[in-house]
Order: sequence, then structure tokens, then C-alpha cells
Amino acid sequence: MGPVEAAAGGEAPAAEAPAAVLLDPVAALAELAPLGADPVRGGWSRHLFDDADREMRAWFVRTARSLGLDVEVDRNANQWATWRAGGAAAPAVATGSHLDSVPGGGPLDGPLGVVSGLAAVARLQAEGHRPDRPIRVANFAEEEGARFGVPCLGSQLLAGDLTAERVRALTDTAGATAADVLAGAGIDPARIGPDPDRLADLALYLELHVEQGRQLAPLGHPVGLATSILAHGRWRVTLTGRGDHAGATELDSRHDPMLVAAAAIRSARDRAVAAEPGTRSRATVGKLHAVPGGSNAIASEVTLWLDARAEHDADVRALVAAIIGDVEAASAAEGCGVVVVEESFSTRVEFDADLTDRVAAALAPRLGDVPRIPTGAGHDAGILAAHLPAAMLFVRNPDGVSHSPHEGASDQDIRAGVDALADALRALTSGGAA
Repeated sequence: MGPVEAAAGGEAPAAEAPAAVLLDPVAALAELAPLGADPVRGGWSRHLFDDADREMRAWFVRTARSLGLDVEVDRNANQWATWRAGGAAAPAVATGSHLDSVPGGGPLDGPLGVVSGLAAVARLQAEGHRPDRPIRVANFAEEEGARFGVPCLGSQLLAGDLTAERVRALTDTAGATAADVLAGAGIDPARIGPDPDRLADLALYLELHVEQGRQLAPLGHPVGLATSILAHGRWRVTLTGRGDHAGATELDSRHDPMLVAAAAIRSARDRAVAAEPGTRSRATVGKLHAVPGGSNAIASEVTLWLDARAEHDADVRALVAAIIGDVEAASAAEGCGVVVVEESFSTRVEFDADLTDRVAAALAPRLGDVPRIPTGAGHDAGILAAHLPAAMLFVRNPDGVSHSPHEGASDQDIRAGVDALADALRALTSGGAA
């Protein structure tokens, strides 16, 4: 089986364990940079099983096998690379992230976590560390949800947080179903869904990610630890009106759903600003589709996607209810219809305090007192946190920009992140620590 086939489905046998080899994360990220570069949007567009994603997955297989790791793809299209040094058979210590992106995204979210996981394993191999349990590096499928609209698709399926029936019926913008796309990549859509045996084989999960937001730079630290993830969700809002001629139709006889969409966008900002400060509320409309989409036509239908986040589940629900109330009022005034569908919702996550403390202790000799910060972004670690101990490391993002081509971290900080991850994995796989 070649690298591309192994990247899509099935299992690739491990190569012979190599002599001590170091994997430089900066060089590895540079190797990935041409894959999925988006000439229209700028940045990178890598979506589940498109050409760019297949190339990224093939890179994962090649690189993991060069380190002597066993590589497999689970029933939900997640890739796993496992170091079984010394034949350790205890539940594995897992790390990793994802290789897909938002449309026109940045270079580090989340390849940094996958590259750093492999680089940390290479570091431990080179220094002669003998882990007392397997170390597993994951590439979770469709974390961003850019192709099928549901984030953390692979980890949610694994954990049983999504039904297989719903996922098989999801469609992309071209009308292809998830079932057909998975089947075309060698994943049996009839077998997707909860994988309790694989979950039981994980002792814990530690994800490294580029910081999203700017909290570490003012503190002067290259690495931080996550405390929590805001509750968050996505809602699809479909507004229907009457298509007509932009020049021939009098203003007082129009039923224009674009006006309602404008009210929705304005309401998202205003309601988030008006929310109690302690709720850390935020709401965004970042995607909109108009039909027929002509510059000289009044739209007959507008679909927009609302992203809402806040400290607690109830805060998000209240924020969305207020925004939808405004949308319904604007729709009624314009004589339009409105349908709202919740596409995803993730409850607030508190990362495992004991695991976070243990990671902090492992990092202290090199980094001292590592800052602990919350995040407003969702992650596969947040999905797994409901099922096993999970924690997160962040690498400083000097400008705080994310989901953008301008996302970044210095080479020095990227390497510091690998140092930190290697220190943590070493501590967690020594003397029955996990």
C-alpha cells in the first residue's frame, strides 16, 4: 500500500525503527507550505479528502513511518501514528491536532500540533527515552468543519457525540454527501461512529496548538496551558423573500432577504456587546450565500451562518435567542420567511486540572511558571475532555491573529513548543506517570 492509500484508509506497517533522527518543526512546516496554498483567498484551504488534504495525510504517513511509527486510519478517517517502544501495551498517551483548515486559513492551525507531536517523538527517540506506554500522534479529520459544516467531525464521531446517520447525509457545497466522499477515500461509511475500544486505549490526550488570541505576548511567555474553552455553536439561518429586478421594482413593494441578513449581522455584534461583560460573549456572521447572486437582482433567498460563543452554555443560548428574535422581527417587517437550524453546539469545557498540573510541573525546569489561559476556540481536545483526561499547550502568537493567512509564531517559539511537548510526554511516560 502506498502513502496515499495509507493516508485515506487501511493500515501502513511501520518501517524499521530508524537511528536517532531529529525532525525540525520549522523545516517540516516549510515542507507543508505549498500544499493547499489558495491563490484566490490567500492562505491555505485544505478540506476533508480534497487534493490538499490527501497530500497532507500522505505527508503524515511518510513522516511517521520514517520515525518507525505504526500508522493506521480509524473507522472515522482519523489518522494515528504510534510509537510502541519496548512493546509497552498500557493505554497510550496521545497528542496531535488536525491538518485541515478553514478556507484561506493560516499555516499553523492545526498542523503545528501534528508536526510538533511527531517532532517531540523524534526528540525522545534521539535522546534514548524508553516510554513505559505507547505514545500516539493523531491527525483528526475535518476539525474545522469547512467541507461539511460540522466542526471536530472525526473526534465527535469517535466519541459518539455525532450520529453516523446525520454525518452520512451531510453535503458539501457541490452537493457531494459525506458518505460518498468517505467511500471514495477508502472509509466505509457504514462503519463510522462511536469507537469505544479506541477511546479505552487512550490514557490521556495532550494537544499543542498555536495560540488563538493574544494573551501570552503581554506575559512574555512562549508557551501557555489552557484552562477552559468557551461554550460555542453554529446556526444556519435561511431567509426567503421574493426575487425581482433591482431597477424595475419599487422599494415599497420589495421583500428583500438581504435587508434581513444585514439586520442579522448588525444584531450579532450589538447583542454580543450588550451582554454582561463576565459572559465573554461574541457573535459573528462570517459566511453568507445569496440566490441568485446577481448584482442587478433582488435576492430570493439568503443563507447565513451565525457563530456564537460565551462563557457558559446558558449565556450562548440567551445570546442566540436574542439575535434570532431580532432576525424574526426584521423578517416580519420585510415580509420574508426565516428558518433557523442549529448545526453544532459544544458545551463549555474545563480541562483536566490534575493533568494540567502535571504538565506544568514537567515544563517548570525549562520554562518556570507557565501561564494558564482560557480560549474561545474549539478543539478536538475539547471533545475528548468529556471522555478522558485532556489538556492543551499553546504556542505564543505575537499578533493573536488566527483563521487568517497572517496567523503566525516565531521559529524560536515553535521550537520552544516542541521542547515543552517533549518534556511533557517524557514525564507522562516515565514510571507509570499516566
